Amino acid sequence: MKRSKGFSLVELAVAVAIIALLLAGALIPLSTQIDVRNSADTQRGMESIRDAIVGFAQANGRLPCPADGSVPAGAAGAGTERVSGNSCAAVNSASCTAINGAIPCSVLPWATLGVPETDAWGRRFSYRASQVFADSFAASTWTTINPGAQSPACNPNPALTSPTSFALCTLGDIAVWTRGGTTTTATPLGTALAAVIISHGKNGFGAWQTNGTRLNPIPTGNDEAANANGNTQATPQPSPPGYASWAYYSRTRTPAAVGCVDPAPGFTNAAPACEFDDIVLMISSNTLIARMVAAGKLP
Repeated sequence: MKRSKGFSLVELAVAVAIIALLLAGALIPLSTQIDVRNSADTQRGMESIRDAIVGFAQANGRLPCPADGSVPAGAAGAGTERVSGNSCAAVNSASCTAINGAIPCSVLPWATLGVPETDAWGRRFSYRASQVFADSFAASTWTTINPGAQSPACNPNPALTSPTSFALCTLGDIAVWTRGGTTTTATPLGTALAAVIISHGKNGFGAWQTNGTRLNPIPTGNDEAANANGNTQATPQPSPPGYASWAYYSRTRTPAAVGCVDPAPGFTNAAPACEFDDIVLMISSNTLIARMVAAGKLP
């Protein structure tokens, strides 16, 4: 009778090594797939949110104001828009620049709109509406004047009727930049925007959490800081519109890099771009106005 031979120790070691490599190769794509799925789910959710915002404008004649990100979920006022008189009220956004006594950027008013509170990573969406689009009809504001003045000014003719608070010639005060190519130079991606919605991505830098606290560390001096703080200004070129606007950024996902620089629009730097994984959705003035016309709310 012939003896059956088993695997030698060398053969077993090789087999184990191959299995380990296969398992490691399977785990990496799984992590990547989760990130891709979260990004896709968040993007789809933001598109639905955009429709809800436009629907709100069609029903109320203006964009919704932001909610206060510092209010924890379940507390009074959580997720509801903050309105004072005919304009958006000041909210505790920690760093957003005040304009005419109002702070028009914090988090999405999810309860007012009836949309999800958070993105796929469990953090609230940042939201900014151009003040001229969020003021009520009684405010009689048709032209953007802060941080830069829309030119020529918007003088609706015929006169508007309540409740629509903006005109065919109204332009927003928000601009979104992007970066790419061999340098980190910023170029305009969207200008004169009516509103912007932001998910702060997997790293969540600067995002408001459901407990009413802000996720740290908030990056300093880079594009994610501009998206989180909402207090960066820049002037899109070429014109029009060539007036100062609130600057936000949307670009390809970028890992952390040593010695990174995100220069302000108009400046060039050969250093690598800084870490970025925000997801930004724009609502242009033209898109919003076209939807209002289609709904019979303009002119």
